[in-house]
Amino acid sequence: MRFAPALEEGRLLRRYKRFLADIETTHGELLTIHCPNTGSMLNCMSEGCRVWFSRSNDPKRKLPGTWEIAETPQGRLACVNTARANALVEEALQAGVIAELAGFDALKREVAYGLENSRADFRLDFPAGPAFVEVKSVTLGFDGTPVAAFPDAVTQRGSKHLRELAALARQGMRAVQLYCVNLSGIEAVRAADEIDPAYAATLREAVAAGVEVLAYGVELTPDEVRVCRRLDVRH
Repeated sequence: MRFAPALEEGRLLRRYKRFLADIETTHGELLTIHCPNTGSMLNCMSEGCRVWFSRSNDPKRKLPGTWEIAETPQGRLACVNTARANALVEEALQAGVIAELAGFDALKREVAYGLENSRADFRLDFPAGPAFVEVKSVTLGFDGTPVAAFPDAVTQRGSKHLRELAALARQGMRAVQLYCVNLSGIEAVRAADEIDPAYAATLREAVAAGVEVLAYGVELTPDEVRVCRRLDVRH
């Protein structure tokens, strides 16, 4: 997925009210842009870090741009626009990059399922039956290790999705939790027990129930981001 129009570079002044970020562009322009990330963005940013954003000329928009990439304190690049994850995964699915999920006949998005009124990010129809896939965007990295973690804040919604997947797996259906790791320099993913122990416990229960857990990393530059390789998953 290429960024179009091309991203512009700036420096972060502050992120606040969850969805707002003040930046200064390389040309000295001061802007308030949209931050499309509902998480804490822990270890994704620091005051003065480099950022890249997409600019909009839509007169109906209140803010002139959207924050897309941050340079982390560890020197990595993170795609902080969580809305990109599903599109990236769909692109990879259609291209056959995610080998474990290759060979489907049809792909459907946002399919209602489960006992807790959930919507699966994808339902893939195979000759042997459907696979329900939940996608999570991972951006939490740490100094001195190539292992990323999820979540970066307590996520009741994430635990709910794991319970739904586990219920499907117990019924003999194929259920998949897919972590899209939008962070450079990562080799593996783990549950962030130190941030959300309930989520980590629910993940282990889901695995025991038969849920498949996959993680794929991206190749990320200010020009392009694409899913490219499988990563290890540590439960």
